[in-house]
Amino acid sequence: MKAVQFSAYGGPEVLQVADIDEPHAGPGQVRIAVRAAGVNPSDGMKLRAGCWRGRPIALPSGIGVEGAGVVDEVGEGSTDVSLGDAVFGYGINTAAQYAVLTHWARKPDGLPFAQAGGFPVVVETATRILAQIGVKAGETLLVNGAAGGVGSAVIQFARYRGIIVIGTASAPKHEYLRGLGAVPTTYGPGLVERIGHIAPAGVNAALDLAGPGILPTLLALVGDPSRVLSIVDATAPLHGAQGSFAPQNHPERVLSEAARLYTEGVFRMPLDKTFPLEEAADAYKRSAAGHATGKLVITLG
Repeated sequence: MKAVQFSAYGGPEVLQVADIDEPHAGPGQVRIAVRAAGVNPSDGMKLRAGCWRGRPIALPSGIGVEGAGVVDEVGEGSTDVSLGDAVFGYGINTAAQYAVLTHWARKPDGLPFAQAGGFPVVVETATRILAQIGVKAGETLLVNGAAGGVGSAVIQFARYRGIIVIGTASAPKHEYLRGLGAVPTTYGPGLVERIGHIAPAGVNAALDLAGPGILPTLLALVGDPSRVLSIVDATAPLHGAQGSFAPQNHPERVLSEAARLYTEGVFRMPLDKTFPLEEAADAYKRSAAGHATGKLVITLG
């Protein structure tokens, strides 16, 4: 099969499409014929560092941790799925024609594969950090870096729960944020004053999805360090703020919930751009630039 591979560590330029052996589903897994695979900044971090969570990545290696497709192989013990089912979820080296999924949910009939392939990471991350920060209906949440995939999901889930959301992004993305239900503002110098005009009563919690160096400002705005959380700044605990860097144990539960919310018209994942498998390196270059609005996805078929 064809798969995106890298044989050296570095930037997106080391990615290439290669012919490799097909993977097979082990116990508790399924294999899918991939229709779409999401692109994530964490993939680029692994590519550059050559390791992930303290473990070296052997070369050559594939890339991608999420995808959507049609089940064509069911591993032992996977009783809730059948051949031919359309699913989306977390997987192993998903930027390929075939990939093994370890956690999945059924894809609603009306959900395009391209959107579904970009659901898992943003859905899991958004639901995890909203729960961890403990923001409630009626409270005001500030989201730094709100126009990316995770920010797009956070806004929608928070608004669904009755939370007021203020999101930072560059001015051209403000209409996008309004469309998701957030009050937009620009980032950078003067943020404290701008937030003061938007929310005179203050903000109750803040999420840092972009960094760098924003934590002191967020702490000043919120006042309570325990209600400031970053997914990108490993120094957050040194400031008294929270960090959240590891996924929850059963992501399939929140994936199923996201599928339900999509069907009800509550949740969607806007796509910044899609790329064919052969242009995966370009997809990761765009991801590394950090200016995507919504989600980047690699599509097949």
